[in-house]
Amino acid sequence: MAKDGTNRGGSRPGAGRKPKAVAEKYANGNPGGRKLATLDFGCDTSDLQGAEMPPVKEYLKAKQKDGSVTCAEEIYKETWEWLHERRCDQFIPTQQIEQYAMSVARWIQCEEAVSEFGFLAKKPTGTVISSPYVTMGREYMKQANTAWYQIYQVVKENCSVEFNGPTPQDDVMERLLRARQGY
Repeated sequence: MAKDGTNRGGSRPGAGRKPKAVAEKYANGNPGGRKLATLDFGCDTSDLQGAEMPPVKEYLKAKQKDGSVTCAEEIYKETWEWLHERRCDQFIPTQQIEQYAMSVARWIQCEEAVSEFGFLAKKPTGTVISSPYVTMGREYMKQANTAWYQIYQVVKENCSVEFNGPTPQDDVMERLLRARQGY
């Protein structure tokens, strides 16, 4: 501790070498020699166990001020099912899935407001400013991407084989376009 009472030195949070994914360690022949915790995405159905999806919280289904309902419940269900298919649902807290679903739903809501009201707004003084929905939408998109990257990182680090295919994040733009059409 320095004379002024501040802590200095030591390791910074997040500093150092990033951990390798399990698939990468497995491909290199497990150079560390430790037992790897792996998940198998194979189709062996002998050890499958039924698991119920956690109930969707009421705030994800709440009516909005204009009487509409957000698509957060649908996004939550799709994301949980995607994780369940990959047997990673037990590694992700439900709060994180809820945060992701709500951020995507709010982003879509902001994009709909931009489509309805336009890119410009008027101050009470009469001057023109950019729409606050654009800024809010950008922030919700950042939150959604951050939450998705955290979810995806857990899936990527806990699988033993490389997997490709559609993810719930890939479907966000399509969902936005469907919301504009009223489907």
